Amino acid sequence: MRNRVAVLALVAFVAAACATPVGVTRVSTQEVHRLLTASALSTGKPSEWSKQVLRRANLFDEFRKDPTAALAELRARLQQRMTADRLFALAELSFLYAERSGDRLHYLASAAYAYAYLFPEADAPHEPLDPLDPRVRLSGDLYNLALVRGLARPSEVASGEPAANTVELEGGTLGLPFGQMTLTGLPSELLWAGYRFKRFVAVGELAVRGLRNRYRQAGIGAPLAAELEPVVSETAEVERRWIPPRMKLPVTAFVRLEEPRRGVVSGTLRGRIELYPADAATTVSVNGRAVPLELEPTAALAYGLEGAPVWDFEIAGFRFTEQALFADGLVMMHPYRRGQIPVVLVHGTASSPARWAEIGNELSNDPVLRKRYQIWLFTYNTGQPILYSAHLLRRALQQAIGTLDPTGEDPALRRMVLIGHSQGGLLARIMASRSGSRFWDAVSDVPLDQADFDPETRELFRETMFFEPLPALERVIFLCTPHRGSFRAAGWRLGFVRRLVRFPQTVVQQFRELARKREFAHLNMGLLPTSVENMSPTHRFIRSLNATPIDPRIHTHSIIAVLGSGPLTGRTDGMVAYESAHLEGVESEFVVRSGHSAQGNPEVIEEVRRILREHLDTR
Repeated sequence: MRNRVAVLALVAFVAAACATPVGVTRVSTQEVHRLLTASALSTGKPSEWSKQVLRRANLFDEFRKDPTAALAELRARLQQRMTADRLFALAELSFLYAERSGDRLHYLASAAYAYAYLFPEADAPHEPLDPLDPRVRLSGDLYNLALVRGLARPSEVASGEPAANTVELEGGTLGLPFGQMTLTGLPSELLWAGYRFKRFVAVGELAVRGLRNRYRQAGIGAPLAAELEPVVSETAEVERRWIPPRMKLPVTAFVRLEEPRRGVVSGTLRGRIELYPADAATTVSVNGRAVPLELEPTAALAYGLEGAPVWDFEIAGFRFTEQALFADGLVMMHPYRRGQIPVVLVHGTASSPARWAEIGNELSNDPVLRKRYQIWLFTYNTGQPILYSAHLLRRALQQAIGTLDPTGEDPALRRMVLIGHSQGGLLARIMASRSGSRFWDAVSDVPLDQADFDPETRELFRETMFFEPLPALERVIFLCTPHRGSFRAAGWRLGFVRRLVRFPQTVVQQFRELARKREFAHLNMGLLPTSVENMSPTHRFIRSLNATPIDPRIHTHSIIAVLGSGPLTGRTDGMVAYESAHLEGVESEFVVRSGHSAQGNPEVIEEVRRILREHLDTR
């Protein structure tokens, strides 16, 4: 027994002797990557680079016990000898301490150190940064986040909005743990599309829901969503005519520091606050080179749609036809840009422009399409007669083109693409068609010029029921469009819709008076037809529309959704049958297995992307 114990003791001694004081242990790929890339932003602990600086200065334990004393000592050593290693460590460690303590001054210090690390003054001795050094990207992230939190004020959360940092971009002298930072604020004359900036909300740390992809450009600066307030002037009113007043504009705030390395050494920093709307700039010039701006367009879009009134319009705009969301129905997400082709998105029944968010997010972040196209949206009361909605669309587009380019010098405006979903596709088809007298003949056997109407009523009928293809229109994409009507728009559903939709009383009374005139007496109509009645397969409107030719000059495409697998015949998307959505003579027909609300389907978006790229190559 004693011999056995002795042998075991000897084996244990030999094994221990084999474990050298310095060696390695094999770990997984994921674990070694975490060890090498861990930082204050990912783990709440210092990165290995900052730990190295602390250990070399014998401040590792001091930082854990008394971080402010360790930071002060590290800064003192920076004053003795400026190195990039020390600047980076001070940036990360200051941020880490600010996170733990809530001390805003250390956030500002972190931003200052990070800026000095990234953008040293040209005449200061420094080694060029290696773009592959992970600390370069990490310093940019530290600067961006520290800037937001250093300039943040107590959250001002409006009803229905998520909690977010409100950032104040005002000038003044701000305290630092080692001195002060004096900033020049935004110029008072800084305007955007007839609006001034009212409130800035940080969006970089907001989670996005409801959109498949979050697009972000990594760069420098604090990504924000800016709230707007109108400027009182005639010029400003014209500029913002089609810009929704409640929109949240994606912008990037950048604080440019003068002589940053000298400033962090002396304790006195000076700089200015700059603001860049995402639709106007994607880079900023620093020390003579273009540096990408940090952009968060998807997050700003989602934040703007959070709790927005546009969602309430969907049912209200169907039921109450006097309900208005925008003055003439046309909406632009940024000011008109000369040379960019309009893509006009027209929503369907009981819907709103918000339903285009997915496709808008994709198209506006496509590197090719965003430079060549501008997205416009049209909204309308979807319960009213379709011909009247089409009249409003035609008028809105004609007025926009006439206002933006009265002399016809921008050919891009006359290469317009219309994309219509469901009822919106019928409106788009009317824009591409020549009516003749078909629609009038379907309701009256008396020529319009001989009808007993007052001039105003006659002109309304003329504008609504007699039309030519829109001259500026070059291409149409029909999405889930009921060209031959919807099987859902029949039977008991029509009576239900009739009870649901409410027209203004003045309109109802006027229609009843018109219906009693000899021109319409044979129709036996006592009520104004709704859009759903128009889409009934047997309704005179849908029959007249199918007899109306599309201008051969205009390129047309169909995107059709069907549920289930197998042959297309007899399939529907839940609202529209394949046979109704199918249109002979289109340049392309694309079928996707989806329900009727297919606007956000990734296959649909890719087909739209393909068509828009093809459109660029047709001239």
